[in-house]
Amino acid sequence: MKIKSNSKRVFLGVLIGVVLVSLSLTSFRMVNRWGEAAFLLGKAFSYGYSDPKQTDFVSIFDGKSLDGWEYDADYWKVTEGAIHGETNPENPLKSNTFIIWKGGEVGDFELKMDYWISETGNSGVQYRSDRFTEVPFALRGYQADIDGGNRYTGQNYEERKRTTLAYRGQKTRITSQPDSITELRGFVERNAWKGLNLVEDLGDRAELGNLIKKGDWNSIHIIAKGNILKHYVNGTLMSEVHDEDSKNRMVKGLMGMQMHVGPPMKVMFKNVQLKKL
Repeated sequence: MKIKSNSKRVFLGVLIGVVLVSLSLTSFRMVNRWGEAAFLLGKAFSYGYSDPKQTDFVSIFDGKSLDGWEYDADYWKVTEGAIHGETNPENPLKSNTFIIWKGGEVGDFELKMDYWISETGNSGVQYRSDRFTEVPFALRGYQADIDGGNRYTGQNYEERKRTTLAYRGQKTRITSQPDSITELRGFVERNAWKGLNLVEDLGDRAELGNLIKKGDWNSIHIIAKGNILKHYVNGTLMSEVHDEDSKNRMVKGLMGMQMHVGPPMKVMFKNVQLKKL
């Protein structure tokens, strides 16, 4: 009887050991799999992985033609894969003119492009704008300013509306005019909106200007999300506007590029990429 009892105990002990080992291995595999999953997920996030359908930039200029754009053919054309705007003494501008994207109004977005501008040039990238119907091919609204002398490049200037909303090197908060002022120009002083409130200095204006290459190609990147508008040039934040002016701000609108009245000039744009947010 003792021999049989011992055999049973040994058998039960071996069986329990096998079960425990099996459970341990299963748990280890599960932990391993969870660990692998966590590792892969972390790796995906570290590389900024997300659904490409939601995040990819789309080219809105084909590099060959101005299909999809509205413009004055006396001033705009395509040369060497770039949108080319030019004025000369024989064909001067009488008012600011724009090449306007026909893709409709855009709200939240990112817009990137490369630009080249002559030393005498005055231009800009227009967004969240509406038409200024008194002049052909004209827009009014937010503008990422560009000029050949780099005095204004990167600032936020609202064309035909509130004027300067942030100079280069500024983060600002924009507030409305008093109800007693019905004309926008009545709240503008020295070509700047009187509701411009400085929140923070982003850097020295001149030093930021030195990051912009004169007579060469530069990149501009605009991010408009809600009431926050950011202008980057060559990867550096040049201005940031928090537009709290509910009377006058625009939450969506048309896009385009400008040529400004003034001396003969040339401006070119290429690699025009849009991402709707």
